Amino acid sequence: MDLHIETLAREGFDVETSLLYRRLYATDASVYKEYPQAVVYPKHWQDVKNLVDLANQKGFSLIARGAGTSLAGQVVGNGVVIDFSRYMTHIIELNVEEHWVRIEPGVILDELNRFLRPYHLFFGPETSTSSRCTLGGMLGNNSCGSRSLIYGSVRDHVIEVDAILSDGSLVNFGPLTISEWEKKLNLTSLEGEIYRQIHSIISDEKKRNLINTKFPHPEIKRRNAGYPLDIFFQMEPYGGNEKFNLAKFLAGSEGTLALVTNMKLNLVSLPPSQSGVVCVHCHTLKEALLGNLVALETSPTAVELMDKTILDLASKNPLQHQNRSFVEGDPAAILLVEYAEESEEKLFEKVKELVEKLKQKSIGYYFPFLRGKESQKIWDLRKAGLGVLTNHPGDAKPVAVIEDVAVRPEDLPAFVEDIQQVFDRLNLFCVYYAHVGAGELHLRPMLNLKDVRDVIKFKEIAYETAEIVKKYRGSISGEHGDGRLRAELLPIVFGPEIIDLFKAIKKTFDPNGILNPGKILDAPPLTSHLRYETGKLHPTIPTLLDFSQDGGILRAVERCNGSGDCRKPHTARGGMCPSYQATWDEKNSTRARANTLREILTLNQNPNPFNHPDLYKVLDLCLSCKLCKAECPSNIDMAAYKAEFLFQWYKNHRVPLRTLIVAYFDTVMAILQPFSKIYNKFRSIRWFSRLSLGLLGFSPERKLFKLSSFSFRRWARKNLTKFNASSKKFKRVYLFVDEFTNRQDVELGIVTVKLLTSLGYEVIIPKHDISGRTFISKGLLARAQKIAEKNVKTLASLVSEKEPLVGIEPSAILSFRDEYPQLCRGELKNEAMRLASCSLLLEELIVKDYEEGYISRNCFTTEEKVIYFHGHCQQKALVGTDVTRKFLSIPENYEVHEIPSGCCGMAGSFGYEKEHYSISRKIGELILFPFVRKIKDGEYVVASGISCRQQIMDGTQRVALHPVEILWDAFKNKG
Repeated sequence: MDLHIETLAREGFDVETSLLYRRLYATDASVYKEYPQAVVYPKHWQDVKNLVDLANQKGFSLIARGAGTSLAGQVVGNGVVIDFSRYMTHIIELNVEEHWVRIEPGVILDELNRFLRPYHLFFGPETSTSSRCTLGGMLGNNSCGSRSLIYGSVRDHVIEVDAILSDGSLVNFGPLTISEWEKKLNLTSLEGEIYRQIHSIISDEKKRNLINTKFPHPEIKRRNAGYPLDIFFQMEPYGGNEKFNLAKFLAGSEGTLALVTNMKLNLVSLPPSQSGVVCVHCHTLKEALLGNLVALETSPTAVELMDKTILDLASKNPLQHQNRSFVEGDPAAILLVEYAEESEEKLFEKVKELVEKLKQKSIGYYFPFLRGKESQKIWDLRKAGLGVLTNHPGDAKPVAVIEDVAVRPEDLPAFVEDIQQVFDRLNLFCVYYAHVGAGELHLRPMLNLKDVRDVIKFKEIAYETAEIVKKYRGSISGEHGDGRLRAELLPIVFGPEIIDLFKAIKKTFDPNGILNPGKILDAPPLTSHLRYETGKLHPTIPTLLDFSQDGGILRAVERCNGSGDCRKPHTARGGMCPSYQATWDEKNSTRARANTLREILTLNQNPNPFNHPDLYKVLDLCLSCKLCKAECPSNIDMAAYKAEFLFQWYKNHRVPLRTLIVAYFDTVMAILQPFSKIYNKFRSIRWFSRLSLGLLGFSPERKLFKLSSFSFRRWARKNLTKFNASSKKFKRVYLFVDEFTNRQDVELGIVTVKLLTSLGYEVIIPKHDISGRTFISKGLLARAQKIAEKNVKTLASLVSEKEPLVGIEPSAILSFRDEYPQLCRGELKNEAMRLASCSLLLEELIVKDYEEGYISRNCFTTEEKVIYFHGHCQQKALVGTDVTRKFLSIPENYEVHEIPSGCCGMAGSFGYEKEHYSISRKIGELILFPFVRKIKDGEYVVASGISCRQQIMDGTQRVALHPVEILWDAFKNKG
């Protein structure tokens, strides 16, 4: 089929047609993959109308897409993808008095609620993907969320929509009086046809009876299968109390009936201020399901379930490991029962009532009640459930196939028994979690969809589950929708007569079949277009970095399941992924990079599978910040994958001079150091600095580094013995001299020695090599490996838990914790892992000894000081910033605040490089620069990373200090 791509560009659409972008949009968070023909980013409703007109003329289909987090393949297909998330993101109008807001479909849920918070309002339905999902996608799926017991689904809150119909006409669907509805029936347009078609179905008594008997049980509130014809019985023309409203019918239609261009949504008041979560630890899954029924008697706002598999896999993710700290023992499942009340007294009454009822029925063994930040951690863990599931080792993963069934809560125990029999017969393990309070379970059987035998089981499970759902008059989809996954199952659940009604509706709305065909109805077989080709041998790809723990680099990138956590905006908590946050371009998301790596490494027939220009394109703007390693629930470590890619890429391409200059930075500085006076004089001449940087491929907007006239090591050789002589020497520490402190920031190294010895440490500076950080970041891994091996051989026999290796530059010292074990092999790898466990940030050392009583707060000033610190990305990923806050808070009157920023944007040399300068500044301007500019004179800015401090200086003209400088300044007896 000729798409006439040229026509799309000629008509003025913002369109991407390259194979790279088609690859990025070939998947969502489901098991499916199919390349679209193009991706269009509409800027306003007129673009959508023009696109529909063109689709009718040329005969291609249109697939509406938000964040691409669908789990049933709703946005996977071979048509033109319409991505609403880039431009159509405006909040158009807010009416505080009447509690409604009008928005475009690309608005992100958390961003809307952040905007509404000052007005004490929010949008009730909340999905686990709230940090990146769009309201248009939520409408398309009729999303519910954890608190659907209270807030229902999007259908319950949509008031009206503006939409483009399949003939290009613009319509408004909203609440109608009887007389307004009658006028709609008499329209001669497609809109009129739609009203008449629905009336012909709902007014027919036989068809009404069919709907009443074949649709899910009316007590099941989470029901998202098929088209919701039963909702019309609640509307005035057909005996109900509500006004007729087609906007509600579009909720859950998955873009198959119309393209929504803006929507008016009902808002609710913020929940009561007194809230908390009881975490009911259960010995068995059945016990948890019975506990759910008890919990529902106490009117909770939510009841969620997490089974043992979720909890165990969460322990392997750095961030989620912290969030599961409330877990006691080894529960088979945990119920999260949330209450929200106006008074604390009422809240604790509810908690007491629940625990007493559970104990009376011998349900549960531990009942912690958590509030505030601790309860938020629990919800973060619950939201990360989908992502952490992909951390299961091997090719078998918990697969989305029947993960959305809903029955009445009282039917859940029997329903699970029936389902478990299917799994037992097929010898399969299953994960259970999600919204038990509403009768919905996300069931994830462990399947290897690369194996044809498991693909057969995939289909068997789907069909047998559909029969069981029918038995309980449940819904095959509670919230995730039908897409192409469950469309094949709808005839089993509903029967052929209801399917014929669905087809009549679809034919009327979309006679030419241009709107997301193959979803809900007439889908391709549910085992077609799977993400992985069955029976294909998994290629073994040799790498320098050791990915054996993941089963190789390919299996490591395959952990990405498309849940899109990396697409959250900069206003959300966390900094992944900075280049996406600055551009809102899917190409720059961690998900896009993982998808591209997976596809090319699997399909590329080159002798060097890494030698592909699209890999270079998607990885170019990766800042190697490491935040994905911590914040991605699937533990995607894109910095490591990029380093490996560059190493392999340079096997076929010349290493640029600029790359060599950065990698051999220490060598270059050592050559220049004897001429530091001349160098520093010329670097201060602006034209010389600009010319030099520009000729070398760096941005002339930056400044050449200042160079010390002597190295820190040289200073230490002359002075360290003297300072150690005055120390109490209660503990020996080995100070790692990183290459940046040694040549550039010598004064910081001197201050570090003074602080450590004054606090009673004996400081030893062993002979060691540089950290190798510059070689790692630039992909020169063979050299980095030699450095790592040398350092491990030198230092592993010296350091121990009692006498650790400490460093002050996070990117350098954390190389020992992170990359060194991947760079070393054999017995040396074991030594590297032991060395890693004894390598600390200086802040970690001092905070630990302070908390154990070896360091007294009395050593420090009692003066007041206000400090704002920016956390280093790799520290955030591997250690966390809480230790820096504690370090800076040792002086009793120091008021310490963390700047809520992600990556600063400099990322070593990234922000210096000519082509990256602009985006580097843009990342800085997201949060960090505006925040620093507002800090008052006399208040302090702190950053532990040398590149962070340089970025802050360049972007705000504020001097940022290292935490060590702050604590040394606070020390009373400097001597």
